[in-house]
Amino acid sequence: MYAFLLSTAVIFVAELGDKSQLMAMTFATRYRARDVILGITAATAIVHLASVGIGALIGDAFAEHQHYITIVAGIAFLFFAGWTLRGDELTEDEAKKARNSRGMAIFAVGIAFFLAELGDKTMLATITLATQEGWLGTWIGSTVGMVAADALAIGVGALLGRNLPEKVIKYGAAALFAVFGIILVIDGALQM
Repeated sequence: MYAFLLSTAVIFVAELGDKSQLMAMTFATRYRARDVILGITAATAIVHLASVGIGALIGDAFAEHQHYITIVAGIAFLFFAGWTLRGDELTEDEAKKARNSRGMAIFAVGIAFFLAELGDKTMLATITLATQEGWLGTWIGSTVGMVAADALAIGVGALLGRNLPEKVIKYGAAALFAVFGIILVIDGALQM
């Protein structure tokens, strides 16, 4: 349960201000929100299943040196804080592809999100979490966190349009990543 709650919270925060949220809002202007959320859920579940598999393998391989994994995970979260501050924007080409996609909505959204999430910070954060937490809870939690953040973006986008407080979201998410990172680095150092 801890892995589920932790990964839900961390991935929700990681997704705030991410280009995936912009993609979700763009797709929601073309397709029903339900179809967009189903496509996001399918793509996220697949990408994050692979992510927790990679993370679990790394965690098992270095089980004797868990304190090093904890420190590296903390450093990764500090990196994610910087990545969040740098920002993630949807290019005009990506937005155009989202607006002009054809075919079944769920399939179109799912493929777009699958490709967008490969190597994204939420995938890397999921791998990082899975090095230390149970794979099942991390997988389900990371999927729920991402879908919840994207669903929130769709809902808020529908209500407020493009007037979202991007700086508040960006700085808040970066600060939370930094706090998680510092806690992990200190925890790993104390285990040595």
